[in-house]
Amino acid sequence: MKPHAFVAMPFGKKPGHDGELIDFNAVYDNLLKPAAEAAGLELFRADQELAAGDIKTDMFQELLIADLVVVDLTLDNPNVWYELGVRHALRARGVVLVQGPRANQPFDIYTDRKYNYNIKNGVPDPATLERDKAEITKMVKATLESWHGRKISPVYQLLPHLEEPQWQALKAGNVLEFWQVHDAWENRIDLARKSGHIGDILVLADEAPIAAFRAEARIKAGIALRKAEHFDFALEQLEQGLAIDPANIVGQREKGICLQRLAAQGKTGHSADKARAHYRELLTSHPDDSETWALLGRVDKDAWTDTWRHGDWSPEQRREEAAYQDALLRAAIESYRQAFRRNQGHYYSGINALTLMHLYRALTGDTRYDTEAEPMAGAVRFSADCETDPNQQFWAKATLGDLAVLAGTPETVAAVYKEAIAKAEKDWFALNSTLAQLRLLQDLGFRPECVAAGIATFERALQRLNPPEQQPRQILLFSGHMVDAPGRAIPRFPLDKVPLAEAAIANALDQLGVGPEDLAFTQGASGGDLIFAEACQARGVKLQLLQPFPEPDFIERSVVPAAGDWRSRYYAVKAKLAAECPPRCMTKELGESERDPYERCNLWLLNTALSYGPEKVRFVCLWNGGDGDGPGGTRHMVEEVKKRTGQVVWLDTRKLG
Repeated sequence: MKPHAFVAMPFGKKPGHDGELIDFNAVYDNLLKPAAEAAGLELFRADQELAAGDIKTDMFQELLIADLVVVDLTLDNPNVWYELGVRHALRARGVVLVQGPRANQPFDIYTDRKYNYNIKNGVPDPATLERDKAEITKMVKATLESWHGRKISPVYQLLPHLEEPQWQALKAGNVLEFWQVHDAWENRIDLARKSGHIGDILVLADEAPIAAFRAEARIKAGIALRKAEHFDFALEQLEQGLAIDPANIVGQREKGICLQRLAAQGKTGHSADKARAHYRELLTSHPDDSETWALLGRVDKDAWTDTWRHGDWSPEQRREEAAYQDALLRAAIESYRQAFRRNQGHYYSGINALTLMHLYRALTGDTRYDTEAEPMAGAVRFSADCETDPNQQFWAKATLGDLAVLAGTPETVAAVYKEAIAKAEKDWFALNSTLAQLRLLQDLGFRPECVAAGIATFERALQRLNPPEQQPRQILLFSGHMVDAPGRAIPRFPLDKVPLAEAAIANALDQLGVGPEDLAFTQGASGGDLIFAEACQARGVKLQLLQPFPEPDFIERSVVPAAGDWRSRYYAVKAKLAAECPPRCMTKELGESERDPYERCNLWLLNTALSYGPEKVRFVCLWNGGDGDGPGGTRHMVEEVKKRTGQVVWLDTRKLG
């Protein structure tokens, strides 16, 4: 969906300041609407003039959350001024002022930047119309691009500490249509997230009707990518969302996590100090945010463990170095401690602070935390016992198990951890996360009997579960010409070239060394797609078909028109698909859209491939280098791929043979 703009202006024919009638419908149709559309916006304008104080709720809703409000101040129209005032009160930015000829400037906005368009005989002046449109388009684009630059609203300029309301709070009255569209879109985002279809989220993010929705979707995509450990791509999505909504604290926290993980991987340009600085900056504006304090604690804790956790060191060497780095350990304790002090319900930070306090005493003999540790243990226990969220029950019970490790017996440790495991619902990652913490304690020789009991309990539970499926080694993406239909005027991929294409595609896949560890994506159309699909299946590559239409329509449009028996080949490929990978239909998964379906499906394929990590994507195309028969052809896919990755294997149909 395109970004939204609301136009606040008079309607019909009204006398201007010199008495001449101005046709404002002509101003809208011939000037403002085409200028805004040229900037990529979709416009909304109330369809009738209303008395002041009687604004329609749908118009009011657009006024509140539109990406941009274009205000025509040619006349001193009370409705227009009221609408501008509402926008200035609730939004610091996103206003473009335009006006036709007028004798004076209103005092309140005398210094505000406005574009003066020309009127002749009551309509936009034909002699300057193109220039006026171009200048308004330029002004609209500049305003959108500098969304979080200088505040435009005088309200927010004069009250610099005033914060804009969250867009979710601006749900006006009975605007059913607008929010029904949003709710349907959001439901698809959430379904895609729960199903692990990150590529779906990326496509839907581009189709959000307003900037606020796009920010939300980008941040959700970033979270999903971060959980899949694609930290570079996750960071990219988060930064796109934060460019729209920099105050989104969830997005800012996630950005810090990605910076931290990239530093841990040793990625160029990333360091723990960079992540630490990000969290420190976030805490200047959110000093009581426990989650950010806890994330800072994780950075500090990792900095400490990195100094002593060397695989070839003896237990004595590790303990000696861990004790020597006591300043780093105290920094981690302090960050977790600050998190728990600001929110005693945040038992995660409390148990981490408490565990590190016990480690500090065991390593250094220093008792400075003893007086605090006992009451903190009670507070952590009470907090975990009070957990009511069913999705957090494992973590609450695991926290009680961690407390048993610090002060219980091997028998109580095993008993409490078994209660936690019963709440894990076979969550391999949750179980393994707690096990990793226990192994850290084991490396330092801390309470060995209790720690060993905990490790044995979790190892036994994990033996009953299948570890998460390994990520594909390579992601193969294909786009190519369909075989020519009988009677095609200018041949592009005639049937007699199919054997040559089969050989070329097979050779390309062999050069890439593809095999069962890889995953391939294509539509499944006649010609290149199906040849590629067959070659992948012959090499044990897992295959997923993503199609722009329901399967019967897709077969009629993209399989049977070509010369040759492609229907049988399609069903043979489909029969070999893994049970968990049936063909996916774009309209079913993503809903309807104004986009061209073929271009949209190309983007769906590409984003799905990229969601596994851009560095893994290998794009193979069977293409003559020319334009397609319509939108969304192989040229479009090639252009989109080149924006994201240079891994392109081009098989030129003109050179086959």
